[in-house]
Amino acid sequence: MGSIMLFFTSIGLSMDACAVSISNGMCFGNIKKKQILSTAAAFGFFQAFMPVIGYIVGSTFSEAISFLDHWIALILLGFIGIKMIIEALKELKFPEACLNVEKNLTFKTLMLQAVATSIDALAVGIGFAVIKVNILNAALSIGIITFINSIIGSNIGKKFGEMFKQKAEILGGAILVLIGIKIFLEHTIL
Repeated sequence: MGSIMLFFTSIGLSMDACAVSISNGMCFGNIKKKQILSTAAAFGFFQAFMPVIGYIVGSTFSEAISFLDHWIALILLGFIGIKMIIEALKELKFPEACLNVEKNLTFKTLMLQAVATSIDALAVGIGFAVIKVNILNAALSIGIITFINSIIGSNIGKKFGEMFKQKAEILGGAILVLIGIKIFLEHTIL
């Protein structure tokens, strides 16, 4: 695989993490520089790590993984997104109940998001094994590009989140659900 193709593969794999970073920036009150870097590091790490795991597993289990990846992404992202939408709708209905509560991006939520957005990278790693790609170069490229795109996404989301408050949380939750549906549809219908 040439460096141009690897670059575009890395960009493509980073898009889900970037979209979730936008959602996090819009929805969570503790998104400061430290949390933006933590988000980018988590997404970058898992996007780089999963292709390595996929590469190790190789083509032997490719059918089982491709059968499960879209279900895992749909369930994890759908669950997180729907939860965010429900919480935002409650806040719109009873805004006084949330005046003193600042929503925080927890470690658990961040890890679920990082794993869910990197499932496709696992499948790509299996493909890398088949075409004999240098997995260390590929993982490094994917991780760095995801890290950068996640920082950009978090900052974009933070800007919009400050402008739109709970409505942004509904949009952010909807983005997560739509990403889960997109991954699911790509693997089942398209």
